[in-house]
Amino acid sequence: MLQTDPRQTEFIDFYLPFGGKLTAKNRWVKLASLVPWNEVEQCYAGSLAGTGMGAPAMSGRVAFGSLIIKERLGITDEETVEQIVENPYLQYFLGLHEYREKPLFDPSMMVHFRSRFGKKDHRRINERIIELATQEESKRAEDDGKDEDDTPPPNEGKLLVDATCTPADITYPTDLKLLGEAREKTELYIDRLHVPDIGKKKKPRTYRRKARAQYLAVAKQKKPGHKKIRKAIGQQLRYIKRNLGHIGKMLENGASLDALSKYELGCLQVIHELHRQQSIMHEERTHSIADRIVSISQPHVRPIVRGKSGKKVEFGAKISISHLKGGYVVLDTLSWDAYNEGGELITQIESYKERFGHYPASVHADTIYRTRENRKYCKEHNIRLSGKALGRPKKQTPENKKQLKAERKQTRQDELDRIPVEGKFGNAKRKGTLDRIMAKLAHTSESVIHVGIIVLNLDKWLRDVVLWLLGWCFRWWKNIVGQATESVYNHLNLKSTRYQLVNLTG
Repeated sequence: MLQTDPRQTEFIDFYLPFGGKLTAKNRWVKLASLVPWNEVEQCYAGSLAGTGMGAPAMSGRVAFGSLIIKERLGITDEETVEQIVENPYLQYFLGLHEYREKPLFDPSMMVHFRSRFGKKDHRRINERIIELATQEESKRAEDDGKDEDDTPPPNEGKLLVDATCTPADITYPTDLKLLGEAREKTELYIDRLHVPDIGKKKKPRTYRRKARAQYLAVAKQKKPGHKKIRKAIGQQLRYIKRNLGHIGKMLENGASLDALSKYELGCLQVIHELHRQQSIMHEERTHSIADRIVSISQPHVRPIVRGKSGKKVEFGAKISISHLKGGYVVLDTLSWDAYNEGGELITQIESYKERFGHYPASVHADTIYRTRENRKYCKEHNIRLSGKALGRPKKQTPENKKQLKAERKQTRQDELDRIPVEGKFGNAKRKGTLDRIMAKLAHTSESVIHVGIIVLNLDKWLRDVVLWLLGWCFRWWKNIVGQATESVYNHLNLKSTRYQLVNLTG
């Protein structure tokens, strides 16, 4: 049976059958002491059924630790399992006391690990990490001789906010491609439903060869015209309508839905909705509709208009984060529907006050956050909102030349102060896995996003610990060298004094 210890937070002897020992300087050993495993175990235990039947569940440390390893290394589920087998430091990170040559679990278990941690669990763990890191930072400041006033100032600190899209792993969803995929699936479902009636009834005609030829005639063209695309979409809609009608009649005549899997039944419902949406857009000659489906296998994914060069539209979940003082990040909003992130600013500021006991001195945000309502709120609470003031730019005169120069300098500095929050997105997407969410279900994709934010904070905390240790070593060495230098100087000064005395009395 797998033996793990969720309370193992300090470096201990780890048995290696091939000899040698682990070093306490390894990053995974240090990271293991930072994760609040007790909090993880409490969240994990609440998601278990507790019936006492079946195989014993993996520990919360193994489950959540595996998710951290996957996100921190930016690898797949299969590669995560292989890395754990090959690396004893990763096994120590998961709470094992000795090296294990066999895989701890099957890669498919990673899906269950994501499912067992909900939004509230991830937020609770992340808040605990930030709390512990902040307490440790305050303690280090006291050890370094920095006095801190317990009375918080009226406004202090900088709040950095921004939003981005975490793209899902789907192909670019053109209308014609979606309809072509839907038509092929309906043809497959007709074949499945007709299996019990082979030799008894005639299978409904689907004209699949003709339909596919018409689809490929346009899909293979490099730049088909608008009229050709519209004509092809109309053709595919009619084929899908015919196939859905056949499926309905087959069910009325006694065909059983047991012939279709649970996944296929879900896809069939999505195809009905997709056909309805595409029919409305085709008739009204529009390209937008509420809750537009862009993937049959992932119907929760929505188009997010970003307006950036090269990626005007992205398909995935939209998230808003707050970059707090100390460099830690909080995930404020996660939604599959497009929303205006400017409406989240007041909530983010109030969360900042609830966490630190005071409002931030300044808020650094993009242009979309600078609405009249947000400006009014910040002015009422004496918070400086970054960016230019509303209205026409002031005309420069000899009297206001210095003032305008200072305002331009402040605006430039505000743009530079926003770099860290953009850097967090870069780290999460380039170093982590948030640039392409490989999970297919909505709740497992949300789990990947939450773990990505938690890993950002753990990395920040780990860097702070390492830098503080280096600084402490430097100060210690400086004191030793300083004391030795002073001792040598005093010794030389004493010898010089004795030499002078001998000359005077000689």
